[in-house]
Amino acid sequence: MNPNELLKFCLERGLLLDKELLGMFSEALDIESAKLVLEKIKSYTNKRVITKSVFNENFEKVNKIFLDLPSSNQISLENLKIKLGLSIEISRQVLTEPNIQKIEIVSLDKEHCSEDVKITSNFPALSKKLEVKDFVEYFRSRFSEMRTILQEHADLDNLVSIGKISGTRQSVSVIGIVSDKSITKNKNIILEIEDLTGKLKVLINKDKDEIYKKAEEIPLDSVLAFKGSGSKDILFVNEIIFPESRIPERRHSNCDESALFIGDLHVGSKLFMESNFLKFIDYINGKVPEALAESEKIRYLFILGDLVAGVGIYPGQDLELNIPNVEEQYAKAAELLGKIRNNIKIIIFPGNHDALRIMEPQPVLDEKYAWPLYNLKNVILVGNPCNVNIGGKNSFSGFDVLGYHGYSYHYYSGNISRLIIEKATHRPELIMQYLLNFRHLAPTHASTLYFPGQTDSLIIKKVPDIFVSAHTHKSAVTYHNNILVISASTWESLTAFQEKMGNQPDFCKVPMFNLKTRAIKILDFE
Repeated sequence: MNPNELLKFCLERGLLLDKELLGMFSEALDIESAKLVLEKIKSYTNKRVITKSVFNENFEKVNKIFLDLPSSNQISLENLKIKLGLSIEISRQVLTEPNIQKIEIVSLDKEHCSEDVKITSNFPALSKKLEVKDFVEYFRSRFSEMRTILQEHADLDNLVSIGKISGTRQSVSVIGIVSDKSITKNKNIILEIEDLTGKLKVLINKDKDEIYKKAEEIPLDSVLAFKGSGSKDILFVNEIIFPESRIPERRHSNCDESALFIGDLHVGSKLFMESNFLKFIDYINGKVPEALAESEKIRYLFILGDLVAGVGIYPGQDLELNIPNVEEQYAKAAELLGKIRNNIKIIIFPGNHDALRIMEPQPVLDEKYAWPLYNLKNVILVGNPCNVNIGGKNSFSGFDVLGYHGYSYHYYSGNISRLIIEKATHRPELIMQYLLNFRHLAPTHASTLYFPGQTDSLIIKKVPDIFVSAHTHKSAVTYHNNILVISASTWESLTAFQEKMGNQPDFCKVPMFNLKTRAIKILDFE
């Protein structure tokens, strides 16, 4: 492109390019597409002076502009994308390997369906300067949604707002968010709760054993209902009602097919158990003759985060990495997953080791780093947490699967008395059951890093058929109120840090769930 032609175009539209960008765009092979990109940048950002920092600050918007161009135009602007930092100049020869096929990129900007896999909830990557009011609105939204859930309980007699409780003793039910918790000298538990109209102290007497045990487990910032008698000064509790997660029955699909659940591969770590993972792939691909009939039924593979080891996750991690570059880690992961037969849908969630923000909800894996995964035709990338529906065919509506990596779990295993006593650090299913009772993946403000959006994305809005997590590196399968609860093991050998913390990981265990019979089998590749 002639630089003078580009300058004339910019002047006509009131644009000013810095010298570096002018050189980059002048080298573009497709002049019309380059002009279109500049025009859209102006429209998206409302900026007239365009520098490279404008592209960096508006990465997602800019990337979408390029992706919206026809495929032929994208190819002609590939070098420009690389120079702008929107694409990665890793050896593209990888794409010619037989185990990686270049296909249409899966987009999750809106509800996406891939045959019988439906993404029923996903959250975009939000980014803005946070203020105190954002957290206030976030918790107000949480309270309102949870109140709606709790109001469905028939046991709530004489339900009133806190602000309407009079000074005379009366029997009432209230719904509130727990803002404080303390124990009196007499060992009674006092909670301070609040709704949108006021605050109230509620007392749980130590002599009421069943209620007291419930109260001991209540975390701060959870939303609960209380029945009792009292006045605006204090309410003496006779019953505590949790939001709870339950489904009426364990449903069965009409199709004889299976789903597998794994997580925490940590590809790129020196301790990644690659040979074991290759045995797993051989099994999936029907290369184990005695298990051929079983493996042929597999249609879904869920990967619950920490696909790669990441870079700079903790001090000294570089000494434990076999692949010190995160893009190359994803390329290696794609190489391995590309060996899996392509009629299996691979649903990948992010985790705290993956190359994106740690604040929840986490968006889908960033194409800038994980682009090799975008080139696998049977891979579906989702956020964390995310609701996925599988197996919906004919008259069967499918199984709702709630996937959450599990970053909040260690907080509850270390702060809730019963979970401490029961050593829930090594029994993640207990933590998962505990959180299902509160209909929230991280009710306490301090339990995870989160982005305070307009709605609370960590509420369990729709009760799933299957709740699956990873992060703890422990394998577990159980049921809770007819919900199948699954925790995935790891594919990384015991690290020095885990050994120091007293962790006892499970390795290479793969729960397999048959959608028709509901039979559960643990495959062991250790």
